[in-house]
Amino acid sequence: MTNFTMSGFLLLGFPVSAELEIFYASLFLVFYVLALTGNFLIITTITMDDSLNSPMYFFLKHLSFLDLCYISVTVPKFIYNSFMQSGNISFWECVFQSFAFIAFALAELGMLTVMSYDRYVAICLPLRYDIIMNVRACVHGVVGVWVSGTISGVMHAAATFSIHFCGPRIIHQFFCDIPQILKLSCSNEYIGDVAVTIFLSFLAFLCVIFIGFSYIHIFSSVLRMPSAEGRAKAFSTCLPHLTVVLLFISTASFEYLKPHSDSPTALDILLTIMYTVVPPTFNPLIYSLRNKAIKSALGNVFKRNKCLFC
Repeated sequence: MTNFTMSGFLLLGFPVSAELEIFYASLFLVFYVLALTGNFLIITTITMDDSLNSPMYFFLKHLSFLDLCYISVTVPKFIYNSFMQSGNISFWECVFQSFAFIAFALAELGMLTVMSYDRYVAICLPLRYDIIMNVRACVHGVVGVWVSGTISGVMHAAATFSIHFCGPRIIHQFFCDIPQILKLSCSNEYIGDVAVTIFLSFLAFLCVIFIGFSYIHIFSSVLRMPSAEGRAKAFSTCLPHLTVVLLFISTASFEYLKPHSDSPTALDILLTIMYTVVPPTFNPLIYSLRNKAIKSALGNVFKRNKCLFC
């Protein structure tokens, strides 16, 4: 690693040899390409196929876009630094990365919450679905998600980078991870950021509780359906979303529940990959495999493009 200026930070990345770091960067590159391809296919398919013109797929398209943003905040910089054998990142790059990471993470949780409400209305209140989930409500939901995520990112970044840093500005992570940045604080100035973290964690907890109650009502209604075909159809639309929710919440929880050591271990590397790379990479796969409408629409898009070259 090269030296860094006092105006920036040094990202140490993973505590491995240069050869292994290249291997990790190559692995991250594969995941990144898969995430770009999968999410781009979801966005393109929903946009081009008129049969997917419903609130559920409208929200799914925005979730895929959030996934693209979420993984693009951290992974490309790590890949570039690894291949260039440099961990340098400027102060303002670090500020933007921290802001964007928190903003997109919380916006994604907000989008999953809105999607759970959409499934609740569709399953439990089917006769009022078109009235409740109208175009205006859907647009307001997406705008609210983006605004809340942006405000959260600004609050967290402002509280974090208002502190004074002492000693070498070395971050034991492959991106500007806020818990690692707070370790560079000169004194107890990080208390303000802790207060912001507690507040945002409380909001995230409310989202999780809302999602949980939504699915309690959903499964209660589904199990009371007399038709086996109706139950299967309901589960086919709910299970992909529930799987994505569990994947995102469980991996994100690792970030805040695991101890942050000064010398990251192999377990830290695995957990870091779990909450930064896994959700946006596998979300499109989960939806395309579990959702028959998505699989059918994907097939139609490929057939249409194939005919263009015939």
